Amino acid sequence: MSTTVGLPALLESFFTQRLMQQRQASPHTISSYRDTFRQLLKFTEQRLHKPPSLLNFQEINAPLIMAFLDHLEKHQGVSTRSRNLRLTAMRSFFRFAAYEVPAHSAQIQRVLAIPSKRFTRTWSGRRDHAFMLLAVQTGLRLSEMTGLKREDVIFGAGAHVRVIGKGRKERCTPIAKSIRPVLKSWLREPQRGNGQVLFPNAQGDRLSVHGVQYLLSKHRVTASRSCLSLKQKRVTVHRLRHTMAMDMLEEGVDRSVIALWLGHERVETTQIYLEASLAIKEKALAKTSPPNAKRGRYKPGDRLLAFLNSL
Repeated sequence: MSTTVGLPALLESFFTQRLMQQRQASPHTISSYRDTFRQLLKFTEQRLHKPPSLLNFQEINAPLIMAFLDHLEKHQGVSTRSRNLRLTAMRSFFRFAAYEVPAHSAQIQRVLAIPSKRFTRTWSGRRDHAFMLLAVQTGLRLSEMTGLKREDVIFGAGAHVRVIGKGRKERCTPIAKSIRPVLKSWLREPQRGNGQVLFPNAQGDRLSVHGVQYLLSKHRVTASRSCLSLKQKRVTVHRLRHTMAMDMLEEGVDRSVIALWLGHERVETTQIYLEASLAIKEKALAKTSPPNAKRGRYKPGDRLLAFLNSL
């Protein structure tokens, strides 16, 4: 007979051991997986009337997960792609569980057998996907992104994108392995216009500033259905550039390297990103209660949700 397995310890091991230590997953992946399980646990709490920290692994079965996925689509309006991303996170956890609690292999296999939903992405959707991935990974300026030609993307050893930046200065920015398949697929698309522009509009011409902002705003609205914090944010190419720079800073990359990557002539220009980071932290500090704040009765939250919130 299968023994009862507590969910909290297993889920914490999945994040700390599998994702962080073994796979050294990116902060983006950890955040995405964290959000998935926060949503799943809240759904489960409402359905089973049981706090997350008291759940057993056996209770997170295939029928419950399928009901959760249906709930995301029907009641939260998430896209098929977002639904599949949530399923990917849960599959990863259950593959981990297969090694940790092999006695529950039948339950695990039923979850792993849940199929992804097929979806059709339009031409503009495939363009937008490739555009945003390249923008956030390379940190290129808006004018640099819209000015890219198909011939500017170089694959093979030392894959990179060649851009003409401010002052007509040329620089090369490496392309991460993770986005190369997306770019290769995009380059195989039927060409529009004269076939030179990498990310053209419907007529094959260079995207305008308003066109880029429209596509970013459109996808922000879609993404905000599963990531509520995006509702109050304005996403721009400059913000994606800033995000890339901040990720580098937080990983300890030297400012001179970041300046070279961004195409800054002076390292001092990159200091703006440091100052922006401090401004964000100061705003967060202003929202906290002062040490002499009036005491209230402490009401502890759920321990498992608190762990996920801390990631």
